[in-house]
Amino acid sequence: MPLEQAQSLSEQIAKHISEQIIRGELVEGERIQELRIASELDVSRGSVREALLLLERTQLIEIFPRRGAIVSEMSALQVRALFDMTSLLLGQMVHRMAETWRVHEAERIQLLLEQLEAETRQGHTEKFYDLIFQGMAQQHEMVGNPYLMRYYQELLPCLRRSYFLTLNISRRELQESFDLFKLVTEAILIRKTHQATLFMEDFCRHLRNLVLESLTRMKQIELAWARRSRR
Repeated sequence: MPLEQAQSLSEQIAKHISEQIIRGELVEGERIQELRIASELDVSRGSVREALLLLERTQLIEIFPRRGAIVSEMSALQVRALFDMTSLLLGQMVHRMAETWRVHEAERIQLLLEQLEAETRQGHTEKFYDLIFQGMAQQHEMVGNPYLMRYYQELLPCLRRSYFLTLNISRRELQESFDLFKLVTEAILIRKTHQATLFMEDFCRHLRNLVLESLTRMKQIELAWARRSRR
């Protein structure tokens, strides 16, 4: 796999590994094989180790002495904790956006809403949530708080891993997500800061519940297969 030049080598390797975790190619409890990654990307093992240290900040992996890097567990407790923090951060971000937006930024928000509506109609769940969460990560100027944005950026890979589980949700549930986020954008555009924060909390709560339902189904399937294999 050719690596891009825009980021440092360790950042590119970390992104490659994080995508494998997000998409379930590397599963919870699995050990990250440094030699395999180094060979796959044609990089040094030292570069892979640097990438793993970066990746540890995102909570996707844990690094243990003598055991190396292990893909982090995704439990209901961790999902709840993740969305508690996400709701706090995004609530502050939309509060700031409602206070500071300018005309050209309002036009971008309207365009985002149109794109989200199109993805909702087509049932593209991953693209829908990517537009929202990765789009929010680009609002440095409107938010105007580098500390807040940095913490959010570090949560983003775990967020993507969580909503990747929801790819099989119904159109009705995706439509409900769109309707909730539309309320967030409308509150931003009329500068209702408190309402924007509350609506974002509702949106995060809705997605958290979808993720928890999907996680429960996934664990049940895994348990059923484990029981079947022991027969």
